[in-house]
Amino acid sequence: METAVIDLAYLASAVLFIFGLKRMQSPVTARSGNALASGGMFVAVVATLFLYDILSWPMMIAGVVLGGGIGVWLARTVEMTSMPELVAVFNGFGGLASALVAGAELGQYVEGSAIDQDPFTGVIALTVGLSILIGTVTFSGSIVANGKLSGWLSGNPTSFPGMRVVTVVLLGGAIAAIAFLILQATGAAAGSLFPSPADPVVYAAAGLAAAALLLGVFLVIPIGGADMPVVVALLNSYSGLAASATGFVLDNTALIVSGTLVGAAGLILTVIMCDAMNRSLANVMLGGFGGDGATGGPDIPEGKTVNETSPDDTAILLSYAERVIIVPGYGLAVAQAQHELREVADLLEEQGIEVKFAIHPVAGRMPGHMNVLLAEANVSYDKLYEMDEVNSEFPSTDVALVVGANDVVNPAAREDEGSPIYGMPILNVDEAQTTIVIKRSLSPGYSGVPNNLFYRDGTKMLFSDAKEAIAGIADEIKTLQEA
Repeated sequence: METAVIDLAYLASAVLFIFGLKRMQSPVTARSGNALASGGMFVAVVATLFLYDILSWPMMIAGVVLGGGIGVWLARTVEMTSMPELVAVFNGFGGLASALVAGAELGQYVEGSAIDQDPFTGVIALTVGLSILIGTVTFSGSIVANGKLSGWLSGNPTSFPGMRVVTVVLLGGAIAAIAFLILQATGAAAGSLFPSPADPVVYAAAGLAAAALLLGVFLVIPIGGADMPVVVALLNSYSGLAASATGFVLDNTALIVSGTLVGAAGLILTVIMCDAMNRSLANVMLGGFGGDGATGGPDIPEGKTVNETSPDDTAILLSYAERVIIVPGYGLAVAQAQHELREVADLLEEQGIEVKFAIHPVAGRMPGHMNVLLAEANVSYDKLYEMDEVNSEFPSTDVALVVGANDVVNPAAREDEGSPIYGMPILNVDEAQTTIVIKRSLSPGYSGVPNNLFYRDGTKMLFSDAKEAIAGIADEIKTLQEA
């Protein structure tokens, strides 16, 4: 009877995972989808604790209070600019948890005290090995990604002579360690396991974890800042695969289902992000593309000029427009100017001006970063348009207002066949009648590619902190409305 109840709880959690993921497809239902998926995981955790009689009621309640408290604290204190770093940490600790659980299960088999007392078979050895490998790679890779995103590691591609050879050797060593575990399991089944099996098995698992730890570092440090959104999505997929492998180790249905869903969703998102940059995943992982994004601007190229503008002139242009498209970028997140930007949009709409927000798939530092940022400022979801939906509207747009975006609006992606970003789909803001770019300087974006948009006749540059500039624009629009 108890087993049947546990199985029903796992089934309920799987259903909640699936419906939660389905509702995450739309910004309108994403919050409830996240709540459903979280509820599913809560049900699965409680069911597992009951199944194995691991914790007492007071300990479970204490865990819920402590974990929930930490979650609430993070949700309320982490700035939106730090959300990509937080997601990277979540991915990393998810992978580490999977690796530790698989290692603990292996330890029980070595000691002969596995909970289910099933024989140590080749299948179990394979899943244990994969869980340790993927989970540890996810952990170390995510820590490096966090460092690149937060700035305590350089966002520039980092490499040394022979790095790829070392990476291949580490991968080969990890595969060899998994093969050794499988052979040990096969020997155990045949009754020919070493007289003292603990040492070789433990050493193989430790060597596997060490190789995977270094492998995660060497896989991520050669990747530049421009590709961090793809890396975050891929590491998310890795964390799901590690959880799924651990589910097979534990014969836990809920873990298998949730891990598979996360792994598949992360991989699909990775492919979408690669398509948005017109690059293959292999190119992203091996390309060493992009960097920190400079804060100082280069000199104006000979023969080119920059048309500067001010908040006052920008407000006049916007107020006399009929259609405005706003393009947010990472600079908006850094300046925390989303609330001021929403105020500008509201003021323009009060005058009967059509306002839309154009979102590039790789804008920001993680998938969906701009959507989350604008949602925080209560920008209506029906005003957010994906690149493919809105690109055809720029030629009939009076003003395209670019706030902190760079690479995703760089015409070099269309025009310069020698550019590293050539072929990447971009938002065609240069086709608008007037393009206003709010930016601190003429510095290139994370790709390191200079942006010729800044020097075009139809472009006006507003050099300022985004929050100050947009607040100034809002004040001037109010003054014009009162006049």
